[in-house]
Amino acid sequence: MILNRLFFLTVLLPSILIAQHTIDGKFSPAKEYEVALLYRVTPTVSEYIANVKVEEDGSFQFQLDSTATKGIYRIVYAIPQEDYNFDVIYNGKEDIALTFNSETGVKFKKSIENKLLTSYTDSMSMVTQSIGNYFRQKSEDTLALKAIFKTQEETQSNYEAAAKSTIALSFIKANKPYVPKKFKDVETYVSNLKKHYFDYVDFNNETLQSSSFLEERMLNYVFGVSFNPVDEITSYKKSIDVFYTAMKKAPIKVKRILLVSLWQQMADLNFESVANYIAEAYLMDIAVSLNDQELLHGLMLFKNLSLGSEAPDFSLEIEKNKKTLTKKLSTLDLAERYILVFWSSTCSHCLDEVPQLQAYIKVKEKGKVQVIAIALENDALKWKELKAKYPEFIHVYGEGKWDNEIGNDYGVTATPTYFVLDKDKHIISKPEDFGALKLFFEKD
Repeated sequence: MILNRLFFLTVLLPSILIAQHTIDGKFSPAKEYEVALLYRVTPTVSEYIANVKVEEDGSFQFQLDSTATKGIYRIVYAIPQEDYNFDVIYNGKEDIALTFNSETGVKFKKSIENKLLTSYTDSMSMVTQSIGNYFRQKSEDTLALKAIFKTQEETQSNYEAAAKSTIALSFIKANKPYVPKKFKDVETYVSNLKKHYFDYVDFNNETLQSSSFLEERMLNYVFGVSFNPVDEITSYKKSIDVFYTAMKKAPIKVKRILLVSLWQQMADLNFESVANYIAEAYLMDIAVSLNDQELLHGLMLFKNLSLGSEAPDFSLEIEKNKKTLTKKLSTLDLAERYILVFWSSTCSHCLDEVPQLQAYIKVKEKGKVQVIAIALENDALKWKELKAKYPEFIHVYGEGKWDNEIGNDYGVTATPTYFVLDKDKHIISKPEDFGALKLFFEKD
């Protein structure tokens, strides 16, 4: 009898550990997907769980054993991972089945919690649409509006009750909308929506911290709810202040994650002054508190290379009256515009673009444009041969290639990289390639 029990346990236990629950999915169109990765998300890190091959029909399956704790899981389906992913709730009690299309998003076929949250989102969206329609139609039927608001309030209350003791409840409560107690005109209503946008968002809730919710809420407020197209920069800065005040009591590492994300968004959109505002007003202090030298260096480098900033200085040699003189970039008085090009004798793109750059500036009036070519090299031999072909340039040898001080000061991570300076050595353009460089000068 004892032996039979032992045999039963040795057979049963591995099966329990190997596959307690599953996440079954299907991507469409199938040919666009090859691999899916699964992460368990916590407030500060994402723990890798597994990766699976996507089958020819777009299907995939993750098996979750007993070590898979309940919480928020993230499925990544392309690179970069931070852009191509979606979250699922796993409560440790049920299998999950879903479909995903890049245009229509994720749809859950099986999972009480995920379907409940989706149902809530859809229901509240319909009520919000009804409110929008009412104001767009400029209706004066105040009883109708009160009825819509009552429906909104009841829908919220019913879903909170239905989600009791579930992970989904955190999201439902955080999404609770502002509902006026009496009739409001559209301007007052919209103003109050902005004012109360973060009222029910608990920035200390670990479930929210472990999902994309807080980031999405932040971005929706800054770029949507409070956006004023008449004065973008001022609008963004005011919105950022409101957002920071709302999350003031959040853990410092959560603040760092959210503000870095917002800073990166502004940098990518070329709102450099707003990105620098986030850094100077909030992020630099956070970096100092966390002793995060890498973040601090990145913020300062970005600020130093922003449009309008004085270009980082360095020494170079120029020929004058058959003499070689050592000068600083900041002291040059040779042209109205300067083009800094970081290149390399071993870079195929450089060998294609640098001759084009030479031909382009040859037709420019003398004193209009001066090219300063900084060659990031490990070996000077080939560079010395090539630089003779470009006598119009001021040449600088960047010893150490990617560890060169000048290249590091300019944040160079690829060649060719261009900077355009005015006569006072302020950065006025950072073209992505030679085509963008030409376009700048044509518009200048």
